[in-house]
Amino acid sequence: MAKLYFRYGAMNSGKTTALMQVAYNYKERGMRVLILKPAVDTKGQDSIVSRLGISCKVDRLVTPEMNVVELVREDTAAHGTPAACVLCDESQFFTPEQAEQLFLVTVDLGIPVICYGLRADFMMRGFPGSTRLLELAHTIEELKTICACGRKAICNGRKVNGEYVFEGAQVAIDTVDDVEYQSLCPQCWYREYRAFLKRHPKA
Repeated sequence: MAKLYFRYGAMNSGKTTALMQVAYNYKERGMRVLILKPAVDTKGQDSIVSRLGISCKVDRLVTPEMNVVELVREDTAAHGTPAACVLCDESQFFTPEQAEQLFLVTVDLGIPVICYGLRADFMMRGFPGSTRLLELAHTIEELKTICACGRKAICNGRKVNGEYVFEGAQVAIDTVDDVEYQSLCPQCWYREYRAFLKRHPKA
């Protein structure tokens, strides 16, 4: 039975690298994969880029109004056979409706779907797409990483011009406007949050 997998982790947990490894494994066995990425993630343009410095082209950039089931059907028609697997990077940026469509790709089309993404944003609030994936996925797996202090990191800290911030839009792509992200343990995240509140008492 085809399944929907959601593999989540904090920043720097190797999600994109893991996706590319899965894609390589399929291709090495002569099997075709369909790689999708939400168009809102402009980092790498039409490629997915690992922090290790490796990259690969995506097959389709997905905008919020696209129906993923129809997109997969079109891909099957274009190639004559369905992809062996659908791989999705930065899945937190899919809409909840698209998360449901990815579930239907497994149920209606019988194609496995593996989604990689963040569970929550820099304010510890769930991304709508990730929340729906957590509700629907047949299998949920955590990719682990560590904080600079050595503890397990489950939080994502956003820095703007080198300073941690805890306000602003949910989506801000790193490499744009001096935005960067750090994986943090809950203790370090909360320490930085309290420091931010002291600097910005009205925040």
